[in-house]
Amino acid sequence: MRETYAPTVRDSAAINGRHAHLADLPRERLSRNGVQGLRDDELPAVVLGTGYRGHGVVEVARQILDVHPKEELVTMKLEALRRLRGVGRVKAGLLVAAFELARRGLQTGLGVQPVVSCPADVVPLLVDIRDQPKEHFVCLYLNARNQVIHQEVISIGSLSASIVHHREVFQVAISHTAAGGILAHNHPSGDATPSREDIDLTSRLVETGRIMGIDILDHIILCDSEFMSLKEHGLM
Repeated sequence: MRETYAPTVRDSAAINGRHAHLADLPRERLSRNGVQGLRDDELPAVVLGTGYRGHGVVEVARQILDVHPKEELVTMKLEALRRLRGVGRVKAGLLVAAFELARRGLQTGLGVQPVVSCPADVVPLLVDIRDQPKEHFVCLYLNARNQVIHQEVISIGSLSASIVHHREVFQVAISHTAAGGILAHNHPSGDATPSREDIDLTSRLVETGRIMGIDILDHIILCDSEFMSLKEHGLM
């Protein structure tokens, strides 16, 4: 008669240890605690699924975030993601698709209004313009809780300039009952340093907003590899 297998004490410890290890994996923690219970490094680890020899998936995700903070990671192109250690072609495709889905969801609603608390929060919302060959001038309109309620392309200009009229910026603000706004535009040159015209335009829009009771909180200039906040640099 075939004997029933009964694990030894040593076997049981090994099994229990393996289960404990599995319980600490991001996907299992996601099922147990929900997405809000995951750390920043565990979120990309869920998408990556596995690490590589000698390096667990959370370690891989943490190493990536140490070099590329999350606000930068979500805007990286497919080829750049593929070059990251432990990622490769398939995982890079999963990451870039997940980031794009989240971006489109934010743009079309999903019942979620992103909150802006610092300049870096704005950058993922501007991924569509950062590498455009012409200047795109955009305004993000905020409610009193600094939630983005609308995003509007105000103008599309040339390789080095865009024409912005005050009425176009503030007509949209009024139509959406915005309490404030954040200006943004790209520099196709690849240099995010503001021009004298950028600074002067910002000053005029801030003053117009003050008169109308609509706060212009910042002006973000971005290009393919960097961004700059005029507010952080004391230029407004």
